[in-house]
Amino acid sequence: MSTYQEELVDRYLLRILEVNQTINLTRITDIKSARMLHIEDSLSVLDEMNVSPAGLYGDLGSGGGFPGVPLGIYSERKTMLIDSVKKKMSAVQGIINELALDDEISTYAGRIEELSQEYRGKFSVLTARALSSLPSLIELASPLLVDSGHLICLKSQADEEEISQAKELEELVGMKLIKERDFYLSDGETYRRIFVFEKSSEPEIILPRRIGMAQKKPLQKK
Repeated sequence: MSTYQEELVDRYLLRILEVNQTINLTRITDIKSARMLHIEDSLSVLDEMNVSPAGLYGDLGSGGGFPGVPLGIYSERKTMLIDSVKKKMSAVQGIINELALDDEISTYAGRIEELSQEYRGKFSVLTARALSSLPSLIELASPLLVDSGHLICLKSQADEEEISQAKELEELVGMKLIKERDFYLSDGETYRRIFVFEKSSEPEIILPRRIGMAQKKPLQKK
């Protein structure tokens, strides 16, 4: 990690907080809290990112660009921030352009299922922070990933039933849980669980399903 990268990520965060006064990009407005809950939290999976296959990185449900922008800067990967809210992606793209990051970081304003039609099998690693349930996430990620590509899920909690349901779908969607860990952020109170899934095979069903189906009607093992 370089001082330049650290300063660049902090500049990005400060601009997000400024723009947030007119466009809702984050519910966190205190700079100290934002540094922990956006920057520290994002970079908590840098080790997982660095052992993922080389290539394109995508951040699903990116919102204000976290964890995508910090991870993109520190990992030095080509990065795509993906979110269906066009207003948010437009604001984030503006900040990316201001900071001259647009050669390395791009935005996609649309649904994940739509992206799968354009970028099938193109991503080496994906992240998803507090986006959806694990069964939904592995379904959405599978068609986007290269063989042996990784999905890194950042969650504040996940009960055993959710984890079990995801494991039951592994063969169906062609994904396999290869790592999980839990920890606290630097305040000693904010709990996190990390799950890493690998694209282990082609799915047994046609993916993606129709837009919204992964969340509205999650797959179940037959």
